[in-house]
Amino acid sequence: METVMPVLSEAIRAKSLLRTNLESPSVFLRSRMPNIKVFSGTSHPDLAQRIVDRLGIDLGKVVTKKFSNLETCVEIGESVRGEDVYIVQSGSGEVNDNLMELLIMINACKIASASRVTAVIPCFPYARQDKKDKSRAPISAKLVANMLSVAGADHIITMDLHASQIQGFFDIPVDNLYAEPAVLKWIRENIPEWRNSIIVSPDAGGAKRVTSIADRLNVEFALIHKERKKANEVAAMVLVGDVKDRIAILVDDMADTCGTICHAAEKLLEAGATKVYAILTHGIFSGPAISRINNACFEAVVVTNTIPQEQHMKDCPRIQCIDVSMMFAEAVRRTHNGESVSYLFSNVPY
Repeated sequence: METVMPVLSEAIRAKSLLRTNLESPSVFLRSRMPNIKVFSGTSHPDLAQRIVDRLGIDLGKVVTKKFSNLETCVEIGESVRGEDVYIVQSGSGEVNDNLMELLIMINACKIASASRVTAVIPCFPYARQDKKDKSRAPISAKLVANMLSVAGADHIITMDLHASQIQGFFDIPVDNLYAEPAVLKWIRENIPEWRNSIIVSPDAGGAKRVTSIADRLNVEFALIHKERKKANEVAAMVLVGDVKDRIAILVDDMADTCGTICHAAEKLLEAGATKVYAILTHGIFSGPAISRINNACFEAVVVTNTIPQEQHMKDCPRIQCIDVSMMFAEAVRRTHNGESVSYLFSNVPY
């Protein structure tokens, strides 16, 4: 009888806790996720807030400011000793300032005795400088990887790296999430005639990404071969594939000045496509990008919120946004709890 009573009381206590947790999801999450702190840099506070809202925890207190000589100053406003720390900072906007801010935040947490520091970098900075393609060219992505490691990062979470070999630039674990599950969901829900579509890559480098999406939708794919005379300028384009009387869906990981996708859209319409959509993971939209999209023939240009898009959407009504905060939140939760992240490579965690 003495051994039965503690078991019964433990069962009653667990049942009571479960009822409380079901009534208050944030309490439930907090009870399952102790010793976790999520901080936001200044590059994308909206995404960081969405992540913590999904996790049911509060955003950590941090003050970032600049001295009069433009040096970055970071003050972590709460204890991180023994905590599992996640710092959300995207490589967009003032890229160099945001990168330096991230490095300082990582180092500040590390020397304040955080048990683990994970950098959540939705859009990895300098990802396009990933190889030595001409004499004396720097491999800046490798330099950024070294800087993050030296600052004290123990783990990196990012999305749709421009070149997947960047993961090999690190000696620490890197989780490269894919926007593909969210893109597939958007296509099925927002393009009624998607079964009569063709997935198009605007360059040969994106062929693998496009074939994966085409296979999962069970439609055909095409690609455009382009030649560049210099960076951000396209010299010639050749379409490989038949797009006549079909809806063309251009898929790429990144759009900067948008010269490539706008030329590609014109090429597709000339080849007989009925409508052209563009779906991009990282919508940087620098320089003349917005005016080019406004003057182009797209039905819609769809981007994720790895980079802030509020202003771009105001300036260009064709731009639509897919929220990927739930993928980062689930990656953070699974990493913290020691669970596998591979589920997220092919599923949206709704």
